[in-house]
Order: sequence, then structure tokens, then C-alpha cells
Amino acid sequence: MVARLVIAAPGSGHGKTTVATGLMAALRARGTAVSGHKVGPDFIDPSYHALATGCPPRNLDPFLQGENRVVPLLLHGSRAAEIAVIEGVMGLFDGALGTEGYASTAHVARLVKAPVVLVVDASAASRSVAATVLGFARYEPEIELAGVILNKLGSQRHEDEIVSALAPTGIPVLGALRRTDDIHAPSRHLGLVPAAERATESKALLPKLAAWIAEGVDLDAVVRVARRAPGLSGSPWSPDAEHTGPRAVVAAAVGEAFTFRYTETTELLAAHGVDVVDVDPLRDKTLPAECAGLYFGGGFPEVHVEELSANVPLREELAAALRAGMPVVAECAGLLYLCRELDGLPMVGALDASARMTRRGALGYRRATVPEANLLAEEGSQVTGHEFHRTVVEPRAGDQAAWEWNGEPEGFATATSHASYLHVHWAGHPGLARRFAEAVHSGR
Repeated sequence: MVARLVIAAPGSGHGKTTVATGLMAALRARGTAVSGHKVGPDFIDPSYHALATGCPPRNLDPFLQGENRVVPLLLHGSRAAEIAVIEGVMGLFDGALGTEGYASTAHVARLVKAPVVLVVDASAASRSVAATVLGFARYEPEIELAGVILNKLGSQRHEDEIVSALAPTGIPVLGALRRTDDIHAPSRHLGLVPAAERATESKALLPKLAAWIAEGVDLDAVVRVARRAPGLSGSPWSPDAEHTGPRAVVAAAVGEAFTFRYTETTELLAAHGVDVVDVDPLRDKTLPAECAGLYFGGGFPEVHVEELSANVPLREELAAALRAGMPVVAECAGLLYLCRELDGLPMVGALDASARMTRRGALGYRRATVPEANLLAEEGSQVTGHEFHRTVVEPRAGDQAAWEWNGEPEGFATATSHASYLHVHWAGHPGLARRFAEAVHSGR
């Protein structure tokens, strides 16, 4: 049974991603096999986990995957690891609004029976930190708050004051990290810049991050906490398909403009006889040989719109392939790329719609229904998904919408295409992968 712990915080901005990624890198540097997992739908933080661990990024999300799949997905993602580090989302008890904490870090910690280590930004407090930590320890007794890591400390006196205040609580201090300007990942409109967009800088940062954590955190104590996690019942998740016929090729967008794809999507397609071949719409001029389908996931095409537009050969080949009926799934960034234009510059033009950046964003979990049978699902099917963007597509939906939620149509769909803002974790809805794979094989 893999040792495991959850890295949480009182809220966003306390340094969860920095500490969790640093722990992964520091443990790996000591020769420990580590797997990284992210609570929630986020793609960006797991991109840093993958760099730190050398393993594919993984998410744990009861809303997207279903409560019954969280433990199997953890077991699957950590099967080659000695320790699993699970980074939380927002504050420890913050989940989907109106649900009393559903899909929160605490919810996942309960499901996977993992001790929690709280990262606290101490830059603007001293003894009050102890009150914060004690409140979190007592708020939900079912959660084991096994220790605290103090972040952004200003001096030894500052640290001593907080450690003294924490002593009566009985909650151990597992780490004390000084403020540093050397450890920094830039942000923009949707959070941190993905690791793939700054690959050289991110790789160079990892040794510094690992050394910073190794100096300020008692790694042996952290490992002891992780090993306290009890055994878990259940079996590792599996794509659970046995394809024996010919295999097909699907081109999946990657690169600086397309950085988001759940690892299990590729694993599900592979189990259904589909080999995913990466294509970079910024640089590649043609599709891979024998390409029979397309998958365009999430990312930031709005940041790279000029380069995407300038790659005319690939845009024209994609437009011709889609006119001929090649199956395509496009989520969020993929939706923008398939539009007629993005911020006034030509895109693929497979959809009679235009996209543009706005100041306001759309963010949140969604429960969506299929209004009419399409490439991915039968009429009336329901899925859970997540929406996060600061662009708008006009019109919002075509003659046939991909989904409906809150009584509104969204996206574009046909028997061979599906383009939408909604990100769906296919491990939670494996029928989507099966149906897409069947269409790809039929098209061969």
C-alpha cells in the first residue's frame, strides 16, 4: 500500500503548489519514487508535478470522476510509487459552492484516508498562526491534521514566536520556509503559467526548489506521516477494454498553446485501440501519417494566436480533414482553434463562429445534458464537467449544441464533431472514450 499525504492550506495563495511540488522533487532527489496528484480539475499545477516526479500528472475529483473512482484512480496513478503527494485545492474545506464541501480537499482526504499537512503563509502574522491551525484541526475531527509547514517566514525570531505558540496545540511543525525571491512561477489570467510554456525555466527551477524544501522541511518526518495512512480497499482503476483489431491513430494537440489533457484520456483511447500521436499546432505543418481522428484539449491559444494563425498549412489540412468527416473532439482551447477566427485572426474555420478574449471569466463545475445524439454521447446522456476561461464564442452554439446546462445550449456537435468549453474527465464517463474510438475506427 502506497504511503500518502495531502498538502493543504487555509486558502489559495499560501504556497500549496510550491511546497507540494518541492516535496515531490526533494523526495525524488533522495531516491524515493513519488507520484503527484491534484485535487480538483486543474491542469496547470499537475504540469509541475509531472516535472518534479517524472510521472504522468493525475487528478482526483469526486465531482468529475465520481466518489467511487477516487481511490481506484489514486491506486492506479501511484502503482509505481513509494509515496503519493496529493496537492489540495483552495482552502482545506472549500468545495463546490452550495454543497457543504463536496469535492473539497477535505472530502478527498477522507476518501483516500490520508493525513493532512497544512501549509500556512506566515508573512503577515505570528502567534495568530497557531489560532488558525488549531481552528483547522478542530473544525472537522474526521480529518487528521498531522502537521504544519510554515511558509514565507521573515526571520528566526519570527519562526520561534510561531513555533512557541503552536507548541500547546500538539500539532508538530514539519517545516519552516524562509521568504525567497529565487522560487517563483509566473501567473496570468487563469493562474500559473503551465510548465510546458516555460519548460527550460521550469526544469532549471526544480533543483533550487528541491534544495529549498530539503533545507526547510523535515523530510523524514513527512515520510513518517505519509506512512501512517491506513490500508485502502479496492483495486486500481483500469481502462477496462480489450481491443484486438487493427489500431488507429488520433492526433492530439500539444505544445505551448495546448497544454491540458487528462492522462486517463490517453490511457482510455489506447485501451480502445487508438494510438495518440502528439501534434504541435504552433510548429507542425502536417498531421501524422494515417491520422484518423483529432483531439484538441485545453490550453491558451489566445496567448499564441498570431503563431497559430500563421501556421496556414496545418490549418488548411485540418479544415479539409474536418470537411471530409474526420472525427474531432475539441475542449475549450480546441473550441477556440476550430472557430473561424480568434481575436480577429484566422483559425481553422471548421465552426461558423468567432472567439475573443474578455475581461470576465466563466468558472465552475457543470452538470450537462446531451440535447441530441452526437459523436460522444446519446441524446439525454448526462455528464459532469468543468468550465474555466476568459473568452467568449459567438454564437454560443450551432444548429446542434454539444451540451445544455442551466437551460442554455453550449458548444457545437454533429455525428463526427464535438466542440465545447466543457472539460470532461473521461475516467468518470468512459463511454465518451469508447464512442469516440468507435467513430475513429469506423473512419479508417
